[in-house]
Amino acid sequence: MTLQRSLARHTRRTARGFTLVEIMVVIVILGVLAALIVPKIMERPDQARAAAARQDIHTIVEQLKLYKLDNRMYPTSEQGLIALVQKPSTEPVPSGWKKYLDKLPNDPWGHPYQYINPGLHGDVDVFSLGSDGETGGEGAAADIGSWD
Repeated sequence: MTLQRSLARHTRRTARGFTLVEIMVVIVILGVLAALIVPKIMERPDQARAAAARQDIHTIVEQLKLYKLDNRMYPTSEQGLIALVQKPSTEPVPSGWKKYLDKLPNDPWGHPYQYINPGLHGDVDVFSLGSDGETGGEGAAADIGSWD
């Protein structure tokens, strides 16, 4: 009989569940894992937006090159990128104009792409001001340009 009582007492002790210390250790481990993983996951949307902006800029620059082939010059800064969608009415009016884009995209943060002719980094510069919509910045707020 004593063997049965001893087994019953042992079974009751082990069936109680986790101690507070064990639960706290698990919570701490989950917190450390979250602190390591969450920042990497949170950077992904910004990286995707930057990649989309680079792709848009590449497409716009390619269309600007076609514009130059057809018209022997790039649109002026005053004519802007809209010259790829609508024939400019300001001088110099291009003689061989065609529609180069169906519509002018905004950058992934909803801001218009910027255009400078003559460019500071090349013949022309096309760029996004990043997430903050202002010149300069770091990380997601950094400018992304045709010179990158």
